[in-house]
Amino acid sequence: MKLRRLGLALAAVRDLRELRAPASAEDLEAFETDVLAGFVLARASAGLTDGTIRGDVGHLDQMRTWFGRPLWDMEPTDADAYFGRVLRGSPSGTRLARSQALSTYFMFLELRHKVEIHQLTGRVVECPIDEMNRPRGAKDARLRIPPSEPEMVHLFAGWGSDLATCRKFGPTARNYTASKLMSQVGLRVSEACKLDLDDIKWDLGRFGKLHVRYGKGARGSGPRERMVPLINGADRTLRWFIEDVWGQFDDDHTRPGAPLFPSERKNADGSSRRVGDDALRKGLGDAAKLHLPLWGEKLTPHVLRHFCASELYNGGLDLVAIQEVLGHSWIATTMRYIHVQQTRVEDAWVAGQQRAAKRLEGLLG
Repeated sequence: MKLRRLGLALAAVRDLRELRAPASAEDLEAFETDVLAGFVLARASAGLTDGTIRGDVGHLDQMRTWFGRPLWDMEPTDADAYFGRVLRGSPSGTRLARSQALSTYFMFLELRHKVEIHQLTGRVVECPIDEMNRPRGAKDARLRIPPSEPEMVHLFAGWGSDLATCRKFGPTARNYTASKLMSQVGLRVSEACKLDLDDIKWDLGRFGKLHVRYGKGARGSGPRERMVPLINGADRTLRWFIEDVWGQFDDDHTRPGAPLFPSERKNADGSSRRVGDDALRKGLGDAAKLHLPLWGEKLTPHVLRHFCASELYNGGLDLVAIQEVLGHSWIATTMRYIHVQQTRVEDAWVAGQQRAAKRLEGLLG
C-alpha cells in the first residue's frame, strides 16, 4: 500500500511537470544570454586572463552555432557527432580545448543553474562529454628532444662569429643574446620580450637575478612572477649585451620601462619599442638553418627551454630547482622537459648489475 501511494505521488509530480507552461523562445534566449554573462564573470573572478576567457567563449559559440539550440540540450550522442564528424580532421589541440571549454561550461551550469534549467525546460543538466567520447590528444605526450650540447655550442659559436660581419649588428646581437639566455635559464620567448632593463637585479644572489613579471600562469590564470638566478653563464651574456649592444638601440639606460630587448622601431618620443616574439623566433630560425641545418625550423624557443632543463639536470641540479627556474606549477611538467643525452640510464643499469654480482659472490662465498 505504501509503495502504491509513493507511486501515485511520483506520478503526480511527473504530471505537474508536464503541465508546466513552457518558457517562451524569448525567455529562453534572454536566460541563455544571462547564463553566458554569468559564466564569463565567474571565470574572471577566478583570475583567468581575458584571452583565456575569450578563447573558451569562442569555442562555446562555435559549438552553439553548429548545434542550433542551447548547449544544455546537448546529449552524448550530439557530442559524438560533433567531435567524431565535424572536428574529425581538426588538430588535437583544438579538439581538446573545445571539449575542455564545454566540460567547464557544463560544470558551471550544474553548480549555478541546474534548478532553473529544469524549471524552464524540464531537462536535467548533464555534461555530454564522458569517458567514452572525451577527445584524446598527444599534445602533452609530444617529445621535444633538444639538440645535444656540442650541437648548441656549434650553433652559438657560428652565430657569434656572424656578429663581426652581419649587416645589422644590433638586431642580430639582440636575437643571439635572447636565444642564448633562453637556452641558459629557460625563459619563454614571451617572457623574454616583456623584460625591462630594471628587471635585472644584479645585487640579488651570487650571480644576480631576473625578475620575470609576466610568467605563464597555471590553467590560464594571470601572470605568475618568479625570480630567475643568472646561472649557467647568463650573467656574462647579459652584461656583454647591455654594455656593448643595448646602446645601438637607445641611449638612456635609466628610462623607466626601457625594454631589455628593444626593437628597431621607435615610439613617438624617439625611444625604442619592445621587440616582438616573431623577430626572436625568426632570428633563431635563420641561425639554425645556417649553422645547424639538420634542425632548421625544428629549433624553436620552446626547444631551447627543453635544452636548458636537460643541461641543468645533467649538471647536477635537482628537479625542484629546475622547476623553480622554468616557472612550472607542477613538477610533473618539469619531468617532461628532462631529456638525458648521455648514458646516465645505461651507466646506472651497469652499476646495478655490478652490485647484484657482488651480492651474489657474497652468497656463494
